[in-house]
Amino acid sequence: MNKTFSPPWWATSPHVQTILPLLTKVAGPRLRRERLELSDGDFIDLDWQGEPSQGRPILVIIHGLEGSAQSHYARRLLQACAALQLCALVHHHRSCSGEPNRLGRSYHSGDTADLAFNLARLKARFPDSPLYAVGYSLGGNVLAKYQGETHSASLLTRAVVVSAPLQLAACAKRLEKGFSKLYQGYLIKQLQQKLRAKLADPKLSNSMPVADTQVDELSSFYRFDDKVTAPLHGFSGADDYYQRASGMAFLANIASPTLIIHARDDPFMTEAVIPSRHQLSAAVEYELHHHGGHVGFIQGGSPWKPRFYLEGRIMQFLTGEDHAGTL
Repeated sequence: MNKTFSPPWWATSPHVQTILPLLTKVAGPRLRRERLELSDGDFIDLDWQGEPSQGRPILVIIHGLEGSAQSHYARRLLQACAALQLCALVHHHRSCSGEPNRLGRSYHSGDTADLAFNLARLKARFPDSPLYAVGYSLGGNVLAKYQGETHSASLLTRAVVVSAPLQLAACAKRLEKGFSKLYQGYLIKQLQQKLRAKLADPKLSNSMPVADTQVDELSSFYRFDDKVTAPLHGFSGADDYYQRASGMAFLANIASPTLIIHARDDPFMTEAVIPSRHQLSAAVEYELHHHGGHVGFIQGGSPWKPRFYLEGRIMQFLTGEDHAGTL
């Protein structure tokens, strides 16, 4: 498969690349839910497509901030998996499967513990099955960090990281400027809504680091992360969180084959997310495209029925085969 991406004339804008996929209908896959109970009393939900069996590869899909199995990119990748008869599951972050999680804490960009737990459980159940993973945006940062943290002990045979905010501080600042503030506002409202629900829960309200009267003030990622994300997850503040959770510092330690895909015009990011060659291990293949937006990469079709680059490229990297005629 051609590893170069070029958008059609009508999709050269990064905002068209980012927003149009959100508005494009993608058929919902038939999924089977499995709940994993965690050691701290919380849970995460997995949505399965296809039946796992010994020796059959399993693809783990890790969604982005406030995403789920219903996100456009997850649905498209699940369609691709179905076409290739590849068993797949969506790993939901805490609180993202349609049901609130039980604890005051939820998830964050550097939270690899739940992913590691899930992968260990999958490997124990299906020791002969290769495990693949694809992470998008926040989920991509989590996946990159997991790969670097575990080094040669990673349970993944291959992995793909898409549109990951590998330098969180720079991305938070980018989303405070220009048109990108609209994306920040859209996502912050969802986070505020979940925060208000926890503050209204008598079992959780006393453990929350802010009061209901302060929620409206948390109107940027930096403010929200400084007052909520950081204290709930053991960081001293947003700066400490961004430094310790960013995936960039872990790329040099990745030992299993990993593809990272970025767009230079991603409205969520800056040049700071683009790694230099010395920041990448020999196991990392890096693709930087001039266009693509944030988790977009529309490569053809029409505005009413766009065609995408990501699914074919992802499957080519994971399986080693070109599926251009199938997907």
